[in-house]
Amino acid sequence: MKIKNILILLAASLISIQALAQSTSWPVPSKPITFINPFPPGGAVDAFGRPLARQLSTQLGTSIIVDNKGGAGGTLGAAVAAKMAPDGYTWLLGAVHHSIAPSMYTNLSYDITKDFEPVAIIGSVPHVIVVNPSKFPKNDLKSIIEEIRKHPGKYNYASTGNGTSQHLTGELFKMQNKLFITHIPYRGTGPALQDLVAGQVDMMFDTLAGAAPFIKNGQLIAVAVTTQKRVDAFPNVPTAQELGISNFVVYSWYAMWAIKGTPKDIVDKMSNEVQIALATPEIRERWAGMGATAPKMSRPELANYINQEIVRWAEVVKKSNAKLD
Repeated sequence: MKIKNILILLAASLISIQALAQSTSWPVPSKPITFINPFPPGGAVDAFGRPLARQLSTQLGTSIIVDNKGGAGGTLGAAVAAKMAPDGYTWLLGAVHHSIAPSMYTNLSYDITKDFEPVAIIGSVPHVIVVNPSKFPKNDLKSIIEEIRKHPGKYNYASTGNGTSQHLTGELFKMQNKLFITHIPYRGTGPALQDLVAGQVDMMFDTLAGAAPFIKNGQLIAVAVTTQKRVDAFPNVPTAQELGISNFVVYSWYAMWAIKGTPKDIVDKMSNEVQIALATPEIRERWAGMGATAPKMSRPELANYINQEIVRWAEVVKKSNAKLD
């Protein structure tokens, strides 16, 4: 009888140990992990997310699928992700746009700060003020500002769509310099840059990653970058701050979030694996080619940074009266 009781206790202990192990370790990859990208294929989030997914797949020993669910400035895909099970098999890739969305969309079905938990910034790219070479008498920032000021309403700027970082960077530029420039929204970076190169629009506040090829081949003039110091890849392009526009520091950043409720040990594991991946020579070289970096922040630091961005862009939206339509 005693032996039977001992065996029962041993069996119970083994079950408890197994349950504890399962609750405090990465789940057995019995199915692929999914990264939801809430933007269309071929965009900036794909440019960072897909190489990262391939590297993480190697590190974790399981396949990782990047599932594009684009629409409504990234809010539709984020809403889908918010409803997924917090089991470590689904993660959200996103961007600075998710810090802008709360002030642009009045009826979001999710809350980026409550329904998700930040994991890591996976890339950060400064913006660059680019102009069509034929549009301004002189292609330096001071002369451009003076020209726009003399002819309010004559000039316009392209963006990748209403409510995007390109749009609101333009609005911030207008506010800080008290200028009247017409905003021309496009559906994506490609069409906007094509029309800028063709001379259909005058200027753009694009990410350096998107504009770099056109700057290098001389189709566009880089007037200033929105960084605190010059970018290594374009050392001859001054910063806006150097040219007298203070506090005009803007980055488009890209991040990964866990669904709220995902076990902490799993989030810790993914966060660590992302940092390992970002430090690999292949990823570092690829990011450098896009003029990008991957600032290392702790998860609390990243959460605080996102909250600061939400406040910052809400102020720009309010003061500029930016609208989706």
